[in-house]
This record gives sequence, structure tokens and C-alpha cells, in this order.
Amino acid sequence: MTTNHILHKARIKNNCPECFANDGLEFIFSQEKTVKKLYTSASKDVKEKLFCHSCSNTIYPVNWDDDIDRVYQYNKKQVLPKRGGIKLTSISYLVMLFGIALIGITVYFLIQQL
Repeated sequence: MTTNHILHKARIKNNCPECFANDGLEFIFSQEKTVKKLYTSASKDVKEKLFCHSCSNTIYPVNWDDDIDRVYQYNKKQVLPKRGGIKLTSISYLVMLFGIALIGITVYFLIQQL
């Protein structure tokens, strides 16, 4: 199952390039997280989105002015992404422990045969 995990949200007071309201813009920084039975992993890339709650539109970077870009750069520094990579779950540790025990028992009985 893949979900988007929100890392940072920030309401900003800049004017919307679409509707010119100055109280509806919000930056949302998110990261994709995959959860499986044996492991969980987070993607390395962080997705950012500027959304206007007044006109219900996503504002793309080509429409940003210099003020919005400065606020974006500041908020981007506030984001602490989760480490990319794989984190094993308890079930995977149990499977590995069972496998090691099985190998150990097999080696023990093979040595006893000699």
C-alpha cells in the first residue's frame, strides 16, 4: 500500500495569481511511503504543491511571482524528509530467525552424521 505522508504544511499570506485572494494559499510538502508485509520504505523525492483554498486551484510554478518563490525557498528549508531506504518489519525478522535456526539445525545434524 502506497500513501503520501505530509511532511510540512504552511499557509502563506501572498496573493494568489489566479483569484488574487491573500489568505488562501498553502504549501504542502509530502513524501511517498510504501508499506508491505515484510518492509516499509520511503521514496527519496519530496513532492511540493501550492494550493489555493479560495479558488480551489493548484498553482503551478510557472505562475509564481518572486514573492511566492522566496516563501517557497524558505519553507523548503523547513522540510525534513524521512530517510529513504528499507525498514524491516517484525515479521521479516521472524522469517530470518526461523531461516537461521533451520540452517543451524541442518548443519548440526549433518555434523552428527559424520
